[in-house]
This record gives sequence, structure tokens and C-alpha cells, in this order.
Amino acid sequence: MTKATHGPLRTPAARRTIDWRIRFAALSLVWGFSFLLIKVGTDGYAPFQVTLGRLVFGTAVLAAALAMKRERLPRGARTWAHLTVAALLLNALPFSLFAYAELTIPSTLAGICNATSPLWGMALSLVALSEDRPTRVRVAGLGLGFLGVLTVLGAWQGFTGVDPTGTALALLASLSYPIGWIYVRRTLAGSSDSHLSLTGAQLLLATLQLAVVTPLFTSMPTRFPVVPLLAVAALGTLGTGLAVLIQYGLVAEVGPTTAQMVTYFIPVIATAAGVAILGESLTWSTPVGAVIVLAGAALTQVRSRG
Repeated sequence: MTKATHGPLRTPAARRTIDWRIRFAALSLVWGFSFLLIKVGTDGYAPFQVTLGRLVFGTAVLAAALAMKRERLPRGARTWAHLTVAALLLNALPFSLFAYAELTIPSTLAGICNATSPLWGMALSLVALSEDRPTRVRVAGLGLGFLGVLTVLGAWQGFTGVDPTGTALALLASLSYPIGWIYVRRTLAGSSDSHLSLTGAQLLLATLQLAVVTPLFTSMPTRFPVVPLLAVAALGTLGTGLAVLIQYGLVAEVGPTTAQMVTYFIPVIATAAGVAILGESLTWSTPVGAVIVLAGAALTQVRSRG
């Protein structure tokens, strides 16, 4: 579900209109600012409400894209069953966990926790995917990455000043992504449906999941503050819907390896946005630890030539 194989995103005209580097930068900005938007959204709405709104707007964008390309949603009970699990692990659960985490931790820390996903993915793949053989470089990257996490959290100070619950929720959210991708890889890799169709159905299912859960844990808002509402709309429209469409084009044009490099820019942008716009504090250990995390994550992606 990380490759785009259909539609005008692959046409030479589209490539000449907007260079892939510009789209890469746009995707980095959109996903980097997502953590700021979550923070602003939770200032006016409950975390589940922020996540539900995000999914509603994101699903609307993909529904429009499916209609324009005249593609249909997938068929088959088995496919929809697997997509239900994928929707939980890749959308409903991590989106909600990040929203709850940012009630007590800054958006900068949430963005850095998100960068640990490749580390979790590498650790899980060694167990769940037999074709991913451990190498010394990748194991070293795993250790280096988690050393970076300890640096960000200020482990030598006893983690003072860091909310443990919020941080744990953000790390669990980042762990949910690779679990979801491993599940998708095992169950939906051979699907004949397009990636756009699968992801559209996945977001629809995640929206339905949140539509069921949200009323059980939250009450209807008595007021609708405008700025947080606009943040949720931008988070869904840009950070979820449009971002997926941009990602399709990048993977189709430059390949998944180059496209996934956006992961390493997200915490940088999230940190800059949180400090510059929200006025969040920044100690030396945060950027230093983030650099160590990213270096470790990069090493875990190194494959042996054999």
C-alpha cells in the first residue's frame, strides 16, 4: 500500500508540472506540521473528536480522488476484514494515541517519538519477517536509535520534566505503524485492487471505528472554537488525505526508498514548528537526541548486498 500504480500521478505531464522535489518538500512540511495541528486541535476538542474529524476530512479527499479516477472500493469479505485491522493499526489507534499524548507532552516530543517507527519496524521485522536478516549495521542502528530516545527524554536526569504517560502513548503510536505495515504486507500484498482503492477503504473503516468509539468516551461539544476546528480540518485534508495522494506520486516516480526519506525530515519540521509557532521550550538534549534517533533509523534501513 505504499506504491501508486494508477492514475495521472504517473504521467510525464504531471511530473513536468510539479517537480518531485517540490512535492517531497510539501509532504515533509504537511506531515511535520501535523503534530502542531494536533496540539492546536486538542486545545478545543477531545482527542477522539480530533481524530474523528481528521479521518472524516481525510476520507473525503480520498473519496473525491476515487471518484475523479472512477475507481471502485475493494470487493470481497476477506479484503474488508484485513482492511478493518489495518485501519485500526495504521489510522484509528496511532492517530488517537498521538492526540491523547499531546495533552501532556509538547508537539516537538511527539514528532520525535514518531521518528522511532523505523526502529520499531526493524526490531519487529527480525521476528515477524524471515526475509529481513539482521546485520551488524542494522543492529547497531537499532541500539543507536534507542540511545537517541533516552537522550531526548533526559534519562541521566531521571526523566524529569517529561510526562511518562504522554511519552509512552506517543511511542506506542509509533509502534503501531510498523505492526500495521507488517500485517498489511502479510495479508494484502497480493491484492488486485489499486493502492488508492485500498487506502480509501481503509480510511473509511477507520472513520467508522472512531464514529463508534467517540460517543462512548466524549460528549457533544457545547461550543465549536474556530481555530482548533480549522486545525482539525487542515490535519485531515492536508496531513491525511492530500499527503497520501502526494506519497503515491512520489513512490511511483522516484521509488519507495527515496519517498520514505521524508520520515527523517518530519521531526525536524515538527520541532521547528513547535518552537517557533507554539513557543515550546527546547533543551540541548532534544535536537541532539533527535539526530541520534534519525541516524539510528537510517542505519536500520541499510540492506546487505547479498
